[in-house]
Amino acid sequence: MPAPIEASVAVNGVSLTYFEWGRGAAGDPLLLIHATGFHARCWDQVVARLGHRRVIAVDQRGHGRSDKVDAIRWQDFGRDVAEVVRRLDLRNVVGVGHSAGGHALVEAAALEPARFRRLVLIDPTILAPEHYAALASAADGARIPVAGNAHPAAKRRRHFTSIDEMIERLRQRPSFASFTPAALRDYCTWGLVPSLDPPGFELACSPEMEGAVYSGVFGNPAIHDHVRALELPVTVLRAMEPRTPADLADFRYSPTWPALARRFRNAHDLHRPDRTHFMPMEDPALVAAVVAGAEAARG
Repeated sequence: MPAPIEASVAVNGVSLTYFEWGRGAAGDPLLLIHATGFHARCWDQVVARLGHRRVIAVDQRGHGRSDKVDAIRWQDFGRDVAEVVRRLDLRNVVGVGHSAGGHALVEAAALEPARFRRLVLIDPTILAPEHYAALASAADGARIPVAGNAHPAAKRRRHFTSIDEMIERLRQRPSFASFTPAALRDYCTWGLVPSLDPPGFELACSPEMEGAVYSGVFGNPAIHDHVRALELPVTVLRAMEPRTPADLADFRYSPTWPALARRFRNAHDLHRPDRTHFMPMEDPALVAAVVAGAEAARG
């Protein structure tokens, strides 16, 4: 697979890094938005299976090579994506979002409906409406501080002596055990940046940033207004559903409200109970096939 072009774009007070494959290729652009704690190059194995077409994958704020931030709201991610689409003057966009990236794309498409043609939401983090109604008052759309975050994710190991050390450690963790070897290496290679103190590497998305995003998960109750308003076709690809309350803390299970597709005006629900929440890294061929099928559809 040819190496992508790496560039940056200023949006909403931050600089976002993005990677672009197939510039000048025929067809509508594919815009890929990653999950919390991940980065744009987690899509490499999916992109490799999409053939020659224009693909743009974005590092969201606080992630990858994009600017770090002191506080976040879930709305910020969607507004950033909408501004990226404007700044790059993208049209007829097929948006593909994983987990929180799916949530962000719904927000972005609601803000710029004329620029999007279709969405593919891979296990999007959009919960049942009652969860937002019950808990949104605590967040109330306020920005969640990154520093000092108490979420368990904020206690993740930050430093590694090498990329290979991170790969070997993550292979032992259930959440990462299903990644293909190539996808795990992509995650670790691009998920680390050089560190001087201590020498080695540190996570590009800090544990505190990841924890802050999880802490704000109920802070955008307006997402269901956006869901109901969208008229474009949507594919919702869901992984295995939680079976017990304890499963909600296991990132392998789907965070998606099972009835989500019925809330959109024009959506297709594709349930894969044989796959985990990490489908793009676990089965990139499946995800690429779903994306290609959606991209080829007209209506």
